[in-house]
Amino acid sequence: MCAVSSRSFQLYSLSKSSTRLQCRFIYVRRFKTQITFSKTDYPKLTDNDSQLLHFLSEHSLPDARNMLEELSVGERHGRIRLWTSFLSKYSKSGFVDEARALFDIMPERNVVTYNAMLSGYVQSGRLSGAWSFFGEMPERNVVSWTLMLCGLADAGRIDDARRLFEVMPERNIVSWNSMLAGLIRNKDLEEASLLFQLMPDKNIVSWNAMIAGYVENGRIEEAKALFDEMEEKNVVTWTSMMAGYCRVGNVDEGYSLFQRMPERNIVSWTAMISAFTRNSLYIEALSLFLEMRGDFEVKPNGETFISLAYACAGVGFARLGMQLHAQLIIKSWDHDDYDGRLYRSLVYMYSTFAQLEKAQHLFDLVPIRDKISWTSMIKGYFDVGQVSKACHLFHNMPQRDAVAWTAMISGLVQNELFAEATCLFSELRVHCVLPLNSTYSILLGAAGTLSYLDQGKQLHCMLIKTLYEFDLILENSLISMYAKCGEIGDAHIIFSNMTSRDLISWNSMIMGLSHHGLANEALKIFEDMLRSGAHPNSVTFLGVLSACSHAGLVSQGWELYNAMSDVYAIPKGLEHYICMINLLGRAGKLKEAEELVLRLPLEPDRAVWGSLLGVCSFHETTTEIARRAAQRLFELDPLNAAAHVVLCNIYRAKGWHVEGTMIRKKMQLEGVKKVPGCSWILLKGKAHIFLSGDKIPPQVDVMLSVLHGTASDHKKVGETYEVWGSLTHHR
Repeated sequence: MCAVSSRSFQLYSLSKSSTRLQCRFIYVRRFKTQITFSKTDYPKLTDNDSQLLHFLSEHSLPDARNMLEELSVGERHGRIRLWTSFLSKYSKSGFVDEARALFDIMPERNVVTYNAMLSGYVQSGRLSGAWSFFGEMPERNVVSWTLMLCGLADAGRIDDARRLFEVMPERNIVSWNSMLAGLIRNKDLEEASLLFQLMPDKNIVSWNAMIAGYVENGRIEEAKALFDEMEEKNVVTWTSMMAGYCRVGNVDEGYSLFQRMPERNIVSWTAMISAFTRNSLYIEALSLFLEMRGDFEVKPNGETFISLAYACAGVGFARLGMQLHAQLIIKSWDHDDYDGRLYRSLVYMYSTFAQLEKAQHLFDLVPIRDKISWTSMIKGYFDVGQVSKACHLFHNMPQRDAVAWTAMISGLVQNELFAEATCLFSELRVHCVLPLNSTYSILLGAAGTLSYLDQGKQLHCMLIKTLYEFDLILENSLISMYAKCGEIGDAHIIFSNMTSRDLISWNSMIMGLSHHGLANEALKIFEDMLRSGAHPNSVTFLGVLSACSHAGLVSQGWELYNAMSDVYAIPKGLEHYICMINLLGRAGKLKEAEELVLRLPLEPDRAVWGSLLGVCSFHETTTEIARRAAQRLFELDPLNAAAHVVLCNIYRAKGWHVEGTMIRKKMQLEGVKKVPGCSWILLKGKAHIFLSGDKIPPQVDVMLSVLHGTASDHKKVGETYEVWGSLTHHR
């Protein structure tokens, strides 16, 4: 009865450590029984146990029988109890065949002996053997029936378990709980709820099982109703409810329950730490661990360290992560990582820190590599620019899911290998892998960055054909792509048809309109955003200030600039100062722009002085300001070619040809070279890049002939329009 009760309790508990222990038992059973007994080392077996087991494993049954008789002293009941003890040890250690051999040679048996053998079959997953043995039993009690019931439910044969439950001659609380747990585990929550109501008696295991069932299926309100109804709650009850709230994203309520818990164990602490980590509250997870260390009766386990490794990775604390790893080594936790989960969390952590040598070393040690560990390594190599190693891992990955493909595409885009990313996307489709929404978002971002409108439109068409409804991230990606590719009208159509918008949606539209010089439209979207209740951020103000700069709206620009800190408490960044310098400079207020630079709360860098020098080129009467800005810029960046050219052009526009010539000579003497301008066109899916000073290709000659009305045949006209229609913006 005790063994069955213990098993039932494990079925209802949310403790992950219980699951790990069960998995470890299976691990031992699978591998220990494949080797000869002489190499077996199981700490629960005494010398007598081991000697007897040796005879049984070598099929020396007469020797085993003689040893039983030598050890069997005392009255009959004591002898049977001793033999049954041997049998239980062997079956629990995974030696089921040896246990059966012992059972067959036992001179006498009772119902406890039969139940011990039946338990060995059930716990080892040998259900057919258990069912046959169950049918042969001369006597069965409620423990026998419940063991068989558990075996059927564990194997997913819930209908057979139900039929067995209905014909049981006797049921106790463990039987009812076993049937309840089986229904819950097989996702039949409605029947489990009905069974729970019909139970003649309920104990705390019954209540915890039902609460856990509701929690695991996201029915938190029904779980809360049972929780409130319970007269007696234990640590499992509180932990179940706390984990349930965190699972549905209500971490605040979960933490509130955690704080009110009258008792906490390592499962409670670890569940709360894990919940913080899963919800990206990494600082809170680490802080809670420090608080846990104040309770000297609670010791962390492997699950605790797994969550902490992910938290260290999320917050980017490399030193803390290495200290965590050191503690694992000191406490020998790394030797107990039977399923590789701890190693995999460390692989993820070190790859996030870009410490690829450590990550690779641990990756090589992982006994069971899952898709997450493979993908973590791939992403890590991409992050440090080691594209070939990332590709090598990907091509050697045994099973590649959509996440792995997306990580590869993202890594190639991240390393500016856009053509390769597009080819890999095509390969993904050939392999019949369904792309994630994030896969499309990444490729749409790349298309926008390169102004590849045709590719962006193709991706959009694929989305329309394959997705019934777009999510917010995809819609935002489409807005950004169309805006960057010059199709601001299409971007606005998508924005207007959105059922819901987030801050990224508003910012993407404002920035897109601003970049196209549509200042009034950008400011109107900003006003609509405020009316919707959305709170602007620094990116929002960058967009509206840029819009004011393009339209010369000085007074409105100053108003928005001051509102950042005065109204919205948003700190100004370097980009906002540069925007105001451009706004004032374009409006001819160069003196105000210089004064703004001189009273900045931070030391102006080369970007600030470069911006001031740049706006000086719009006006011929600002030579002295340009000279001062250039002097400060050359102090910070003596080899800045663009600044030399701008200053030279300002001098020449003013008529100061001698000073302009001196600037050119200085550039030659110091080896200052201007990076040539670049533009590109798409022709039949291929990008043709043109640098300033390059020889004009034949296709451009054809294009120019059409523009000047000198084309001689329709073929050239068709080629020209194909080139002209693919012409992108200058970089």
